Amino acid sequence: MRRILSNGLFMATLLLVGISSCKKDPVIVKASGVTLDQTTAIVRIGTPLKLTASIAPFDATDKTMTWTTMDATIATVAADGTVTGVKTGSTDITVKTTDGLFTTKCAVTIFPASGSTIELTGNITANITLKSDINYVLNGWVYVKSPATITIEAGTVIKGKTDTKASLVIERGAKIMAEGTAAKPIVFTSAKAAGARAAGDWGGVVLCGNAKINVAGGEAEIEGGLGTKYGGTDDNDNSGTMKYVRIEFAGYAFAPDKEINGLTFGGVGKGTTIDYIQVSFANDDSYEWFGGTVNCKHLIAFSGLDDEFDTDYGFSGFVQYIVGLRDPMIADISKSNGFESDNDGTGSSNIPTTNPRFANVSLYGPLATPTTTINPLFQASMHIRRKSNLEVYNSVFAGWPKGLLMADAKGNAGSGAQVKGCILSGMTDVFSGNTAGEQAFFEDAARINRTIAANADLKVTAAFSLTAPNFLPMTGSPLLTGAATGLPVGLEATDYIGAFKTTDWTTGWANWTPKTTVY
Repeated sequence: MRRILSNGLFMATLLLVGISSCKKDPVIVKASGVTLDQTTAIVRIGTPLKLTASIAPFDATDKTMTWTTMDATIATVAADGTVTGVKTGSTDITVKTTDGLFTTKCAVTIFPASGSTIELTGNITANITLKSDINYVLNGWVYVKSPATITIEAGTVIKGKTDTKASLVIERGAKIMAEGTAAKPIVFTSAKAAGARAAGDWGGVVLCGNAKINVAGGEAEIEGGLGTKYGGTDDNDNSGTMKYVRIEFAGYAFAPDKEINGLTFGGVGKGTTIDYIQVSFANDDSYEWFGGTVNCKHLIAFSGLDDEFDTDYGFSGFVQYIVGLRDPMIADISKSNGFESDNDGTGSSNIPTTNPRFANVSLYGPLATPTTTINPLFQASMHIRRKSNLEVYNSVFAGWPKGLLMADAKGNAGSGAQVKGCILSGMTDVFSGNTAGEQAFFEDAARINRTIAANADLKVTAAFSLTAPNFLPMTGSPLLTGAATGLPVGLEATDYIGAFKTTDWTTGWANWTPKTTVY
C-alpha cells in the first residue's frame, strides 16, 4: 500500500513539473515611438499647460517616459508633462521613452499673463509676436534689426512713452507684419491718459528698405536723428505688411527741424503692403516717403501739423484712395500743405526722379467756408517744386488758402508733373499768383480739370466735420462725373473724383476722436 501511495505521489510530482515546464515566458512589447498632442504651444505665465505624450504601440510593455526642458529659466516641465512658464521667451520641451531610443519635442513660446504690461526697448534681434491682450509700451528708440520680424496681432495697442523719443524703427532687411482688421485695428498711440494726449507725445513708426533713392551713393540716414540708413538697389524689397493700422500723436521733436513723421518710409520697396492706415495729430508730416517704390492704398491724414503727404528723394510708388482732413487752427511754421513734393532738397536732377502717381485723393483743408478762422501758416493744397514730377489724377482739393503752387526759391516743378481730372474748390487764391504758369497748366483742356467757387457746391455730406466726417458725395455732386481715363498702369480705373463714391471705407476702424478714446 505504501508503495502504491509513493508511486502516486511521484507521478503527481512529475505531472506538475511537466505542466510547469509548458508555461511560456512573458512577451515584452518594445516601444517603437513617442508622439505629443502638440508640437508647438503658447504658454502664459501663471497658466500652466499640460502636454500629453503617447507611446507606440498602444500595448507597449513599458510606457514610462522622461520630460526635460531645454531652458529652465524660460519654462519648466513636471513628470506628468505640465509646462510652467517662468519668463517670456522660447524653449523646447522634450519627452523620451525610458530606454532613450525615441524622443519628440514641443516648441513652447512663453507669453506674459493676459492684461500685463511689457516695455519694448533697444534692439529686437529675433522674431517677436505682440499679443492683443498684452499692453505694450515703446520706451525710447526701438529697432527691429535684420533679419528679425515683428508680428503684431489684430487689436493690439502699442503706446509710445512720452519724453523717451519712443519710436518703432524697422531697419533694412527686417519686417513688420501688422495686419489688423476693420473690427480690430492695430493702434500706435500716446502713453498719456485720455484727455491728456497731444501731437508729439512720442516718435512714430519708421520703415527703412533697400529700394532705390536718388541720393549720391544710393543710401542715406533717415530723418529724425535715429541713425538708421535706408536705400539700396532692390525696388521689389519687402519690409512687411501694415493693414488697418492707426498712428496717433506721433512726431517727437528730437531737434529743430528734426521731428519724425507719423509714418515714415525710407527706400521702401514695392514688395511691401500698405493699406488702410490712419495717421492722426502728427507733429510734423502725417506721411513722408524718402525715395522707394512702395505702393499704398486707403490712407487717412487727420489734423496733422505740417504737410499731409510729403514725397521726395526719388519716390515713385502708386498711391490711391487717400483722404486728408485739417483742423483749421493746426499748422506749422514751415507752411502747411496738402501735398509737398521735391526731387530733393536742392532741386537737383538726380535720378530716380521723384515721380509718385496719386489717384482718387480727397484733401479737405482748413477753409470750410470763406469766413472760417484759420491759422495763417496754412499754404497750398499742392506744393510741387524742385523738379518733382508728382502726378495726381481724379482728385479733389477743397478749402485751402492757395490751390496749386508749382515753384519755390529752389526751382519749379519738373516737366513731367501732372494734374489731371482734378477739382480745386473753395480756394482763396486758386493759382497762387500764377508765377510758374499754374493756371495755364491746370486749365489745359486735355487735363479736364475744374475749379469750383464754393465748397457747398461739391455736395459732400459732411466733409469738414472734425468729429464725425462723412466724405460720401451726394446725388448731383460734381465728384461723380468727369473722371479722367487712361491712367498710368498701376492705378485702378475709376469713374469718380476723390476717394469715395458710394462706400465709406473709413467706417469701423478709423477714429476721429482719439484724444478722448480710452485704451
